[in-house]
Amino acid sequence: MNHEIQELTKQQLKSQETKGKIFRAAKHILQKKGYEQLSIKNICEEAGVSNGSFYHHFKTKDDLLSYYIEEQPSINPDLLETPANPEEAKQAIIYVYLNYVHYCQNLGIEFMANYYTPKNQSLNPLIWSDRPYPIVTVSEYLRKAIHAGVVSPSVELDDITTDIRMIVIGNVFEWCLKNGETDFEGNMKRSLEIYLDGLF
Repeated sequence: MNHEIQELTKQQLKSQETKGKIFRAAKHILQKKGYEQLSIKNICEEAGVSNGSFYHHFKTKDDLLSYYIEEQPSINPDLLETPANPEEAKQAIIYVYLNYVHYCQNLGIEFMANYYTPKNQSLNPLIWSDRPYPIVTVSEYLRKAIHAGVVSPSVELDDITTDIRMIVIGNVFEWCLKNGETDFEGNMKRSLEIYLDGLF
């Protein structure tokens, strides 16, 4: 039995290693050559893996791109417990996105500029998987807060989710557009604070 567990762990490790290799190859292509050159053929060549191996781990190229979200530093779940008051809810939401800002900065402008394209379907909320997108985390958190009566926004939750997503995309785009010569963190914090202050 123990032998089986060890084998499974070895298999899981190998699987994680292959996924990581594929992701790093895609990241490298995105940074150096842009989205247009991000074909499955090019990714497999760069990663040194077969097409079959790619499809074992990812359904599509955009499915692979959404994998980058899983690499984010995870947020302490205690922080996302039901808030005690509206101010606490605002601070938690802003914290989630400042965490995202730091992650974008770690990935670099070239990656983010090529990631945020209308061609990247992993950004489309209609096809989101169960991956831990920041907006999904925030949406669930707000759902809890609304249900508990802590916040009572005058706007539907789906609309709030869309608004926040647009604010975040705008901030990422501005940061990329100005080649990092902007207060990414300060802008994200300010624009979210203004929006949330008007919301509840």
